[in-house]
This record gives sequence, structure tokens and C-alpha cells, in this order.
Amino acid sequence: MTEVVVNSRMLGLRDVRLHVDDRGVGRPVVLLHGWPLSSATWAPQLPCLVDASFRSIAYDRRGFGQSDKPKTGYGYDTLADDLAGVLEALDLWDVTLVGFSMGGGEVARYIARHGEERLRSVVFASSVTPRMMHLPDNPQGPLSAMKAGAMTLQLTTDPDGFFDRFTKDYYSRNADGEVLVTEADRQRAIALCKQADRLAALEAMQSFGIADFRDDLTKVTVPTLVIHGDADGIVPFEGSGARTHAAIPDSELVVLEGAPHGCNLTHAGAFNAALLRFLKA
Repeated sequence: MTEVVVNSRMLGLRDVRLHVDDRGVGRPVVLLHGWPLSSATWAPQLPCLVDASFRSIAYDRRGFGQSDKPKTGYGYDTLADDLAGVLEALDLWDVTLVGFSMGGGEVARYIARHGEERLRSVVFASSVTPRMMHLPDNPQGPLSAMKAGAMTLQLTTDPDGFFDRFTKDYYSRNADGEVLVTEADRQRAIALCKQADRLAALEAMQSFGIADFRDDLTKVTVPTLVIHGDADGIVPFEGSGARTHAAIPDSELVVLEGAPHGCNLTHAGAFNAALLRFLKA
């Protein structure tokens, strides 16, 4: 475990320390976690990647997990700059970025802002790209303004109830309540949710709800894997994974049958196999 300081070159902003899990040796794979959890959710992947001779790096997004929790910086431009800071601080090149859910947006925005010089390939897993909000110019967006408002209200007024419901939906097919992980696993997820700063959770939720990555995806030219569960009730495949695949020429698509949003745990075997095939290709 280590810490990386980001924003150190940005005038007017204090340093932000990000908690980093950096293990193994070999070609680097950097994993970006979903909202509102932390890098600990990559536990099913990190040992597998190390055993396959990859340097495996996962960090807690600002405001989440064990990273600093500043009052600002939860828009995607700053989050992408944080990712750039991690790559620079650790001097990483020939990198594969793996963005899960909210993290997929950081991958897309990183490329739009910083280019692909350091990258070998990218993975969008259960990703919120290309745009979540349902709007006249984005009719396939799976998130309605009413749903977004209800989520904000409950997270503000009843965070414990919100996280209890959210983790059930996260690990159940089409958010139908049939949880596909053990209760111990779900309670660990709730504990990770509660590590998030309240302001960070609210502002980051707004960011992934309204952000538009359609133009960002046009700038992705490195080899790309899109992996998504076909029973994802939080970020439905048809409005996200399918569209991300269509937006990136020559991208590879892996659809995990019967997998919910948290497919890296519920379908860890299939998820890891697809990821390793891609990394070794």
C-alpha cells in the first residue's frame, strides 16, 4: 500500500493524497472502482492479475475509501487529472486502464484530456459511458431525471437505507432483489459505501449522472474491451455497454450472461477470464 499526491502542480488547489494498492511486477494494469465503493472491490481481480505477471494497481478515488476527502474536485475533468497524476507519480507506461461503472467515465475523460501516450489498451466494465441521463438528444440514456432526483433525496436524508437498497440492487439481476453474493459480502460493500464522504458521494453521483462522454469516446483508438452483464439493473447494458461498444471502432465486446452490475464479484471467474484474454492478446 502507498499514497500518491495529486494536484501538486495546480495553483490554488491543495494536495490530495490518494490511497493506492500497488502489487506485483510486469506490465501495469490500473483499475478504477465504481461509485460509491473503493478499490477494495477489486479484491477478486488483483491476485489473479498478479499471478498472471501483471503489475496491478488500484486506488481509491478522492472522497472515497482511504483517500483524502476534499470539499471540491468531483467533476470528471478533475477526476481524470487525478488519474493522470497517479500514472505520472508511479511513472507508468504501456498501461491498461480498467474503468468500472463510474470509473469508465474517468477512462474516457482521461483520454480526451491527456491522450493515449501512456496507454496500451483500455477496458470499460459495467461502464456509465456514453451518457446516463435520459434527454431528448440522448433517448437511450437509462437514467431519468426523476430517478436521479429520488436517489439524491434518499442519499441525503437516509444514507443507511440508501446503501442497504443500493447494495442489494448492485448484486442482483436486473435489481430484482435476489442477491447473488453472500450477506457477508454485501455487508462488506455497505461498509465500503460508508467510507465515502457524504459530499463526495452526492457530487460524484451527480457527475456520473449528467456527464456526456460521447465525444470523449471518439478519441479512443487503443485496443478496447467492453465487458458488461446483460442483467445489469443499475447501468443497463442496452443503454451503456452496447452503445460504448458501438462508439469505439474495433472494440471487443464480452456480455456476461445473467450478470448484474457487480459482475466482477458475482461472475468473477468469467470476468477474470475475459480480462486476462484481452490483456494477453
